[in-house]
Amino acid sequence: MAPRPARPARTARTAALAALLLAVGTACGGQDGAPTAEVAQQSPTGDRVGTLSIRTAQGPRACTASVVHSPRGNLLVTAAHCVQSRRIGLLDGLVFTPGYRNGYTPYGTWPVKAITVDPRWATEDDPEYDVAFVTVGMLDGREIEDTVGGNPLGTGQGFGLSVSVTGYPNESDEPITCAVRTSPQSPTQERFDCGGYTDGTSGSPWVTANGAVVGVIGGYQEGGDTPGTSYSVAFDQRVADLYRKATT
Repeated sequence: MAPRPARPARTARTAALAALLLAVGTACGGQDGAPTAEVAQQSPTGDRVGTLSIRTAQGPRACTASVVHSPRGNLLVTAAHCVQSRRIGLLDGLVFTPGYRNGYTPYGTWPVKAITVDPRWATEDDPEYDVAFVTVGMLDGREIEDTVGGNPLGTGQGFGLSVSVTGYPNESDEPITCAVRTSPQSPTQERFDCGGYTDGTSGSPWVTANGAVVGVIGGYQEGGDTPGTSYSVAFDQRVADLYRKATT
């Protein structure tokens, strides 16, 4: 019998995770000639990046997320496909662990309380809206931004930006980071080329030198289905509007 056509790597892994965990992952490997991500060292800014996992910090991993500045100090940004899909709806039991490393949870584990996605993602899984804002509850009477700070959201900054991208591959207990320059994939999607961004790195923030988050791994092909290339929805007015909805 002839083999069935292979599904795109990220889509296939998403289906497997959805069935096993009711969670979603991503994939992005290296390619010849592309830089490869390195293990990230802890830093005050890096500690704003963490794992989204099921129920506990050591539970099954879904994706990566990061803290963004908000009026209430309780907001994360990630990819929408990490937290919601048309087939399985909003995911339950997610927790966020900033600065996670080798089983160590220096800032605790924060429960997810609410998820905000664009209606066009919720009803159509439209890759043009593969961004989500996630509200987390208080821990020990403190908001998460009081503990680790938050990166400002950067919208309307265009392409060709130098960014640092930190994410958590599922197979590792340490984050990886790559310093790269973005380029346009389309008028509404951007990309970067760097190896090592395997399952679990969807939602990884693209952070500029001034600390602004200008993208997250997701969007086109749910973040990419070929080794060494990752994508993001361009952070433009669509994302600004979604942020406003999440914070009002």
